[in-house]
Amino acid sequence: MNRIGLITIVTSNLLEMKAFYRDVLGFECIEELEGYVEFRNMGVRFAITTDDVMYEATEHQSYRKNKQGQRLELAFPLPNSDAVAVAYDEIVAKGAIPVAAPVMMPWGRMTAFFADPDGNIHELYSLREGEII
Repeated sequence: MNRIGLITIVTSNLLEMKAFYRDVLGFECIEELEGYVEFRNMGVRFAITTDDVMYEATEHQSYRKNKQGQRLELAFPLPNSDAVAVAYDEIVAKGAIPVAAPVMMPWGRMTAFFADPDGNIHELYSLREGEII
């Protein structure tokens, strides 16, 4: 069990989140069901779903209590520092919430942060020279 096959963001705001991941970040919708949207993504399947769908799927478990704070982070690798700056400017211009502009981190990666409509903070980061993902 040391492999993730699907990442799903649970939201009470499906339409706005779908528009954000499709229109701002450029993910293509490949499946849409009531309360569920899956996007084309290399490697790991990626989706969003509603609180209600998850509540029903998990037989009414208590996860449904109010969520607080940062729930997850998605990190997007880019080939170099310049690409981080360009991508950050592009997605902010399209409506991403700016959190932290690109800066070189002590661990040697250019990194920037933005938020989705639910307030989840995500990261853009540069690959190191010769690094392959």
